[in-house]
Amino acid sequence: MTLTPHRVFDGHLLRATLFNPDGARLFVSFRQRVADAGDFTEPTPVAAFADHGHAHLHLQSRWNDWYINAETEALETTLRALSSRYRAVRAMGFSMGGYAALRFAAALRLGQVVLVSPQVSIHPAAVPWDGRYADCAGVFDPDLGCLARRAGPELAGVLAYDPFRWRDRRNAREISALFPGLELCALAGGGHPATQIIRLGGSFGRIQIRLRQDRLDRRWVVQEHRKLRSDSAVYWSRLSKYANTRRRPALADTAGRVADLLKASDRG
Repeated sequence: MTLTPHRVFDGHLLRATLFNPDGARLFVSFRQRVADAGDFTEPTPVAAFADHGHAHLHLQSRWNDWYINAETEALETTLRALSSRYRAVRAMGFSMGGYAALRFAAALRLGQVVLVSPQVSIHPAAVPWDGRYADCAGVFDPDLGCLARRAGPELAGVLAYDPFRWRDRRNAREISALFPGLELCALAGGGHPATQIIRLGGSFGRIQIRLRQDRLDRRWVVQEHRKLRSDSAVYWSRLSKYANTRRRPALADTAGRVADLLKASDRG
């Protein structure tokens, strides 16, 4: 089905595109951090929602600024008016997009979300232990981007992270303290974003379907990840690397050999 994109916010720094505006429910997606920031891209509707009568809103930031810039508040005003038209609003966001889902949760009237490896902040004063995004943090306004001022128990859903990555683990815990309605979902070896094993295993579409049907919970996501990781060379390689950092040489060696066997099987 071909759907016409409607530009509902067209700024120099932020853009919002809406598909199927007459749907009764709204699904929101966000562009995550990209290597070639500086331009907007042409979004396409997410079929798992748009083909089932949902409106689909896609948000983009021109730069990797975590959506915090001179247009943030204007976009927020637009989102508040737009979301009031829909019976229910769901969202999915990865990394920078996961942060944006939290930052705009109130304006969007978000009910259910899937957040994958989000950050609680990128400002050095807020997260002195996480300097991965120092190249973006210089222009990040800590007041405009503060999640603590926008937190609450109303937001529900799943927050997935890879516990092998300690910064992602700490971000997840700090977000959970601000938004206690979220279920923490540890996907060991999932990477950043933490659903890589699920995506490689071909089950990511099932997450979208379950979110649409209000049937997604932490237990199902964890079970799906565990089911798929046993045959994933990527998972076993990451487990081997993690075991080495934890000084568990026997586990590192075993996981490494399993990874090599799976890689050889894939080549064969």
